[in-house]
Amino acid sequence: MAELGPENLLPVVAAELNQPYTIGDGVPEELQAAARYGQVPNMFPYRMQDGYTREAAPREMAAVVLDNSKLRAVILPGLGGRLWELFDKASGKQLLHTHGAPQLANIALRKAWFAGGLEWNIGTRGHSPSTCDPLHSAIVHTPDGQEILRMWEFERLREVVFQVDMWLPADSDVLYAAMRLRNPNSHDVPMYWWSNAAIPETPRTRVIAPADEAFGSDYATDITRVRPTDYEGIDGTWPVRSPHAADFFFDIDPAERRWVVAADDDGDGLAMLSTSRLRGKKLFVWGQGHGGQRWQEWLSPGAGPYAEIQAGLARTQFEHLALPAGAEWSWVEAYGNGRLDPETSHGTDWDAAVAHAGARLKELLPNEQLEAMLPAAIRNADVPPSTMLGLASGWGAVEKARRRHNGSAWLDESGTPFADESVSAEQRPWLELLAGQDFGGAASFVAGADWEELLAAAGNNPEARFHLVTMKHARQDLAGAIAGYRGLLQDPVATSATQALTRRGLALALFATGEDAQGLAELATACRLEPASIPLLTEAMTLSIRHGNPAQALDLAGRAPEGSAAVGRVRFLTALALARSGRVPEAARILRDGVEIPDLLEGEDALSALWQEVCPGEPVPPAYQFGMH
Repeated sequence: MAELGPENLLPVVAAELNQPYTIGDGVPEELQAAARYGQVPNMFPYRMQDGYTREAAPREMAAVVLDNSKLRAVILPGLGGRLWELFDKASGKQLLHTHGAPQLANIALRKAWFAGGLEWNIGTRGHSPSTCDPLHSAIVHTPDGQEILRMWEFERLREVVFQVDMWLPADSDVLYAAMRLRNPNSHDVPMYWWSNAAIPETPRTRVIAPADEAFGSDYATDITRVRPTDYEGIDGTWPVRSPHAADFFFDIDPAERRWVVAADDDGDGLAMLSTSRLRGKKLFVWGQGHGGQRWQEWLSPGAGPYAEIQAGLARTQFEHLALPAGAEWSWVEAYGNGRLDPETSHGTDWDAAVAHAGARLKELLPNEQLEAMLPAAIRNADVPPSTMLGLASGWGAVEKARRRHNGSAWLDESGTPFADESVSAEQRPWLELLAGQDFGGAASFVAGADWEELLAAAGNNPEARFHLVTMKHARQDLAGAIAGYRGLLQDPVATSATQALTRRGLALALFATGEDAQGLAELATACRLEPASIPLLTEAMTLSIRHGNPAQALDLAGRAPEGSAAVGRVRFLTALALARSGRVPEAARILRDGVEIPDLLEGEDALSALWQEVCPGEPVPPAYQFGMH
């Protein structure tokens, strides 16, 4: 596996995520309203995780194994608490898509992500901010004698605490996971949760859920109500039949049991069951086109194709639900081998396949038995850890200190302690600010009105002023941001690095208000102040091209330190700038020599588009075919 690398020091301030979702015919107004609710402009105060490469090497990673006579589960607390393996001993099969070489790629909300296993997604639509971060982890011994693996963290975007308790009773056919979300705030919080399982995609894999219709999205057209078994002339419940990437959010009647199951040639495959709060069930496929196959090889080299089945709070992933002030939500999920009869599950009679799968899952785990586990799971959620296994970030400890400082409520930490030992150099400046000490700056960021008040009270401190204006920018106070950035640039005390970030921030705010020429000039100055910053260089080149000045992009690349030109994103942007400058043969030469972009964004088909532009009539090389549709 590649190293995650350093986090990007550029604050995430631009409005990047607030994209309206196109809702088509047949979608209820309730769903449309939930899709409009809770949108965020960006992932501030998080920093992006884009310092990785595709240069893999052997790595050791702490794992927790839950084992009984039926199943063997392997969990990675250091990588978002990912359930990495679920091995069914009777069939000898891995129920999850898993492999020995996880490949980091730009798929998550903070960019870095890897395919495989079962992950926990919280915050807003996308793969979780914590997907490549450690979670606090511990072993818990409950009063009834059960051993539980507990993982938890403070989620900074929504300011909530999430908790995952996992256990595997002796001789159980299923692995259990109890989730708890807690909102310590005095206001409602838009909430999003999806448990996302990657499953092996075989030629005979079929996915079944108790619904005739779904809300469909094919990454190219509106979200509409569709019949998965008759979608664009194919039965989309067979992943191998989908010509392109697609989502199917099964519209399960509230009176029905919540489940989704995959079945291979033998009828074996992952079953995901849940108590009633987890309403949504989904199938995602990459599709059988060149792009879908290329993405799967890019994400899971040599490991074979996969699809995904998922379970979430809402009917679709376009929605947020309101978690009330001071409230907590809990539910239980279960995972095991559905062991369906292949003849019935793979037959042409969908109703018969659904009825059969429902009966088999009732044998696997009766719904009454699963629902009866919820009260005990809620009680056990506050049982203190018996043995700590690992610490995660110190942001939970900082949040506790912040609330103590301003007199606001916090939550009971009995079951999920945020230890002072978790605080690192990343969080320490903010604790010092809370303690009334001089603020000497920080590479990390925070958000919230009380933080802004503390920074404003720090006086004529350039580092405090920089963070204050950055926070205004992140919440899209563009006028305040522009005024603050310009004022800070008059301060001769600010360091070169702070001046560079200030000019970069000013440039982004100017672009957002239509002042492109000034924005381009500020970007160029920022790059001259910090010439070794690859993230700043690639962002400046991208924006220079986007705003009609490819010559500036080429100039910035030419001034960058030796070695910068070899960076995949820089090579691509150089080729793109050459093409936009009319220097097509030079652009084509770069593409023919080969370009690999480690942080290629999901759905980004820029390599193929540029090839077709500069090498017209020549087939696009397979390595450049990432189109999902």
